[in-house]
Parts: sequence; structure tokens; C-alpha cells
Amino acid sequence: MNTIIKYLQDSRQELRKVSWPSKQETTNSTLLVIGVSLAVAAFLGAIDYGFNRLLEFLLQRF
Repeated sequence: MNTIIKYLQDSRQELRKVSWPSKQETTNSTLLVIGVSLAVAAFLGAIDYGFNRLLEFLLQRF
């Protein structure tokens, strides 16, 4: 039981040392992640659409 208590105490001490981001930094990072995710999704969607059209064209030709 003492090891669990020691672990929790040590964890609490380590969490006090953490440099937590500000609300503004968190908001900026979140918006960046959302923006990059949307850009990647759009890019992959365009690639998928292009390959789909190419495959349809090739299947109709041959």
C-alpha cells in the first residue's frame, strides 16, 4: 500500500513541475490541428476523386 501512496505523491510533485500552456496557446494549437486535418482530408479526397475518375475512364476504354 505504501508504494501506491508514494507513487501518487511523486506523480503529484512531477505534475507541479509541468509548464502548462496558456489558454491562447491551446486554442491556437487546436485551430492549427483542425486546419491541417481539413487540408489533408481535402487533399486526400481530391486524390481519391482523381483516381476514381481515371479508373472509370480506363474501364470504359478497355
